[in-house]
Amino acid sequence: MRITMGLVTRLSGAALLVLAVGLSAAGQGQNSAVERGKYLVTGTGCGDCHTPMKMGPAGPEPDSTRFLSGHPESLIMPAPPKLGQGPWLGVFAATFTAWAGPWGTSFTANLTPDKETGLGKWSVKTFVDAIRAGRHMGRGRQILPPMPYAALKNLTDDDLKSIFAYLESIPPIANKVPDPVAPDDPGPR
Repeated sequence: MRITMGLVTRLSGAALLVLAVGLSAAGQGQNSAVERGKYLVTGTGCGDCHTPMKMGPAGPEPDSTRFLSGHPESLIMPAPPKLGQGPWLGVFAATFTAWAGPWGTSFTANLTPDKETGLGKWSVKTFVDAIRAGRHMGRGRQILPPMPYAALKNLTDDDLKSIFAYLESIPPIANKVPDPVAPDDPGPR
């Protein structure tokens, strides 16, 4: 058998194909679900609201030490400013974790797997049900703005399961987020 550059190229191409197929197969299962979930969490901007912002040298930036931990429990919010009549619908805190409007004041949830303050006690079914129904734990109070559950509920079950797999893989952060406040409640937030 005569070895030519064409044969070497074809054999190299075949070897790369076998390697790629093997790596692809090895990446299936839980690992690929976590990676898919990370892609979806990043692409849908979950961290934009669920990770508190802090002031950095170039302005507001996500506080990576509080990744997806929701509204900081230590930040007690005053009553939101009154907007009156007009085109403005709501206001938000500098952390991007507290939002107020006609629905009252809502606080972004702790999405980390902390068992006491985050999603650590949730099952994948509870998570999927919450997104599909737009209700806390799938059956509780309504999930409030700005959470885009109406858009997220259009994701496939596999996508939502991947998001949950990724959320289970990140470090837990103990952070008890306050309950929502009704629009007519003047108390601390």
